[in-house]
Amino acid sequence: MSNSLYHDLDAWVDQHFDEEVRFLQELVRVPTDTPPGNNAPHAERTADLLQAMGLTAEKHPVPEALVHAAGMQSVTNLVVRRRFGAGRTVLLNAHGDVVPPGEGWTHDPYGGEILDGKLYGRAAAVSKCDFASYTFALRALEAVAKPGKGSVELLFTYDEEFGGELGPAWLLQNGVVKPDLMVAAGFSYQVITAHNGCLQMEVTVHGKMAHAAIPQSGVDALQAAVHILNELYAQNTLYQSIQSAVEGINHPYLNVGQIEGGTNTNVVPGRVSFKLDRRMIPEEDPTQVETGLRALIAQAAAQCPGVTVDIKRILLARALQPLPGNQPLVQALQHHAQQVFGEPIPALGTPLYTDVRLFCEAGIPGVIYGAGPRTVLESHAKRADERIDLQDLRRATQVMARALADLLA
Repeated sequence: MSNSLYHDLDAWVDQHFDEEVRFLQELVRVPTDTPPGNNAPHAERTADLLQAMGLTAEKHPVPEALVHAAGMQSVTNLVVRRRFGAGRTVLLNAHGDVVPPGEGWTHDPYGGEILDGKLYGRAAAVSKCDFASYTFALRALEAVAKPGKGSVELLFTYDEEFGGELGPAWLLQNGVVKPDLMVAAGFSYQVITAHNGCLQMEVTVHGKMAHAAIPQSGVDALQAAVHILNELYAQNTLYQSIQSAVEGINHPYLNVGQIEGGTNTNVVPGRVSFKLDRRMIPEEDPTQVETGLRALIAQAAAQCPGVTVDIKRILLARALQPLPGNQPLVQALQHHAQQVFGEPIPALGTPLYTDVRLFCEAGIPGVIYGAGPRTVLESHAKRADERIDLQDLRRATQVMARALADLLA
């Protein structure tokens, strides 16, 4: 490819960047909080905006029974297919669902407000920004490079926060998409080739309710839960001695993110439940991790007379293991990101987990790259005042357009 082509692609993105920003603002203004996960309205709005650009999106609604069983309200996945001729298909996947805003915002989480070169809003950085970067990279490719072979597909899904089973997994199982290569929404300057796995479990501790005036007549489920939690936190400290060989990933860890139980202050709690999140490094076996955690919880509960526990798996997301076929993606993205950003862009792992693993488990090489900041922390992802630096959005769009031109050449 000639440098003049890359220059022309960059120039097209620059000329249409205001339009790209307006597109992202419209996406941010339609809430996709998950839970509750009523995300079909956002898909409808996105499809309308894409149609106005001449990009027809196939709508793939997930059956209600599956959606409700997953604890969500509505999911419609979108696929845009652009075929230029024989050759490989490159799929670009971003997810529109996001955790609820929470507290502490100084900007409207659904406003798409721009201040000091940054666009604020829930999902502005993870990952509605890559609805924009991927869409406008494809438009730049068509307008400037005019490829004569290969295909590009945009895939916009809505259940990444719940594990991707109703998005990529469902679409792959039903043969809706079957690309040769894929890129998923990014959250840093780096090209991500590996990531942690994640096991989420709900633990319910059962005791016996009693009046607080005669606590000896009951069995305190909260006291037992505290004992179990102390054992889990002690194990979490031990995890720090287990180091991954993957650059960018350190060690396993565990987080308890939600606790609920009891009925009133004057009642001995008869039931307490908590949800835990166990991040697994690529070298760990998920089956062994789950078996070990269940045994640890059961042993701790056995030390509390009168207590029983129920343990339910909520989510199992396997680690992303790089496939040898991802090299064309890595090389194209690293090369052009270095050219556009003016600094070396490493390929490494991340402690997060994403839907990319589902494609790799299906034998489809994939990497993570998009309009992320230098670090996830910088973007305020999953925190108040989430934002995307518009220069990062512009440059990531240029990188993706250039890389697509190479991959389809």
